[in-house]
Amino acid sequence: MTTTTAAVLVPLLPFLGAAAGLLLGRRAPGFVRPLAVLPTLAAAVLAVLVAVRQGGGAGGGTAPLTAATRLADTGSVPVDLSLHIDGFAALVAILVTVVACGVQIYSTGYLRDDPRYPSYAALVSLFTAAMLLVVYSDDLIVLLVGWEVMGICSYFLVGHYWETAAARSASLKAFLVTKLGDVPFLIGILALADDTGTFRISEIHTRLISGVPLDHPTLIALLLLAGVAGKSAQFPLHTWLPDAMAGPTPVSALIHAATMVAAGVYVVARLLPVFASSAAALAVLAAMAAVTMVGSALAALAQDDIKRVLAYSTVGQLGYMTGALAVDDRGAAVFHLIAHGAFKALLFLGAGVVIHAAGTNSLAAMSRMSGLAQRIPDAFWTMTVALLALAAVPPFAGFFSKEAVLGAAEHAATGHTSGVPAGVGWTVLLAGLLTALLTAAYAARLWLLAFRGRGEPAPDHGRQPVAMNAVLWALFLPTAAFGLAYGTLPDWFDGESLTPALGTSVLGTGLALAGVLVMYGAWRHTSARAARAPLGAVAAHPDAADAVSEAEAIATHEAAYGSIAGARDPADPGRLLLGPLHRHAAVGFRLDAVYGALFVRPVRAAARLVRFLDREVVETYVRGAGGAPRLLGAAVRRAQTGNVQTYLGALLAGSLVLAVAAVLVAAGA
Repeated sequence: MTTTTAAVLVPLLPFLGAAAGLLLGRRAPGFVRPLAVLPTLAAAVLAVLVAVRQGGGAGGGTAPLTAATRLADTGSVPVDLSLHIDGFAALVAILVTVVACGVQIYSTGYLRDDPRYPSYAALVSLFTAAMLLVVYSDDLIVLLVGWEVMGICSYFLVGHYWETAAARSASLKAFLVTKLGDVPFLIGILALADDTGTFRISEIHTRLISGVPLDHPTLIALLLLAGVAGKSAQFPLHTWLPDAMAGPTPVSALIHAATMVAAGVYVVARLLPVFASSAAALAVLAAMAAVTMVGSALAALAQDDIKRVLAYSTVGQLGYMTGALAVDDRGAAVFHLIAHGAFKALLFLGAGVVIHAAGTNSLAAMSRMSGLAQRIPDAFWTMTVALLALAAVPPFAGFFSKEAVLGAAEHAATGHTSGVPAGVGWTVLLAGLLTALLTAAYAARLWLLAFRGRGEPAPDHGRQPVAMNAVLWALFLPTAAFGLAYGTLPDWFDGESLTPALGTSVLGTGLALAGVLVMYGAWRHTSARAARAPLGAVAAHPDAADAVSEAEAIATHEAAYGSIAGARDPADPGRLLLGPLHRHAAVGFRLDAVYGALFVRPVRAAARLVRFLDREVVETYVRGAGGAPRLLGAAVRRAQTGNVQTYLGALLAGSLVLAVAAVLVAAGA
């Protein structure tokens, strides 16, 4: 098998698995699980094979793999079905397929009793295929197809528990917010093709690297950035991602670790020369990254739902990636993308086990039960390491990848990165250091509240299915060790060093340890109050299957415990540290309310006005146009009596009237 054939099969196999799953899901349910797992597993093996044969892509001295066939001859700018696989694409494809394969295997246990599992598994496979199309494609129009298919899949998967109002609302919100960014993204693609004369990413990259400028670099970069902000949940279009936690936990792991939100960062990395052509675009990218990092970390510190903590964490870690891109270092950005994908998938899949074992997704409720760590030892140990990686504690993967970002920012801040203003570097560096402190704090809070609770013993459901625990330990390996590959990864990327710098390593690690210690001190201060402030009984059915338990917890969380923004839980160390800021951070600094006032209410008011005009004005004329002939017809129908004398009398009267009128006209009257 040639490398090109293997590369074509990587996205094609999950697509065929999705098609077969949709067709055979009800007719042959016994084939559903093999069709979900085997094509994705085969795609993962082929992705590794392609990466090994490429041997590091262009960074290692090997030319990128390219292949193309004309898809549509549209005139001056044709559309090609083309592949371009360099070191970036090869490694990101491995991430996507490995995480997707883990999600599919995990789901066979997690959703084993779900009646909609066949359609769910098929959509996950389609989601995977769409992301792989984005990763391997060299044509922006073909990339856009995968980009939009992911949006559709996210709509259905986030709304999997459509019986709950939260899932229905979240799926619609995710679809609309991402589409809001996709419109300028499409315009940006067309404008870029107009400036360069091609949709091929490799040709655009070559043209810009060789010094041929764009006619409208800032406009194009900002249009593309709007789509990236929506897809990768960056400020101000990030509000859909925390609400998307209403979907099943494996879907959350897939969206947050390897698809959807990763797509935006990856596209900017592929098109980074476009953004580097405009200092203004880099400044906007840096400001967006800084606000996203700090704001999401503060919001994560105030969340009660364990999955919403992880969701805001994803937003912040994506901010690190966009910050690395703002200082023109896509190697550091993709390094953090891959490392984050491993430990974030582990955190979400572990959270699914925690939710089932505790019977709730509320950290406040978990803090009031004891022995949860002993009930789920596999999830406890793997999540502990994943949280250490999230907090960037050495020697775990998150430390090396985050330090690569901070090192790149320091390099730009000191004026050593050509074309990047020093202010951009300082913005990313300072925001990154502050976020390191906050990230370690909310990671420690999650661990302490979930696994060090005091109160009634946690229910014992026995060990989790082997498939679920096996996936946790499989993801544990890259979470613990992938960062140690920092010395060889430059060969896969652009050759820039990813070695941690001494200054940022000391600062970042010191701030992370400070965040952990401060949170531990606050927890010690507040944990004694937990027993004196019970929040109510666990809402979910204790003996239900994992997915059913999660669905019940989502549906009844607010009813059982009240909104955490309004509930004054004295046992929450996050509330103690944030003080008056807590009530704002808990609701995402009320951005949804702002958007509701600025956009939702005016649009609804306009819709009500249009409906009124349509019903009371337009339909009045329509009804009048139909009513007048109807009335005339009724009058004529009544004149048709069937009496000959009446007809002759009417004819005589009419003739008399016409005769009189003729005489008057002739007389000049």
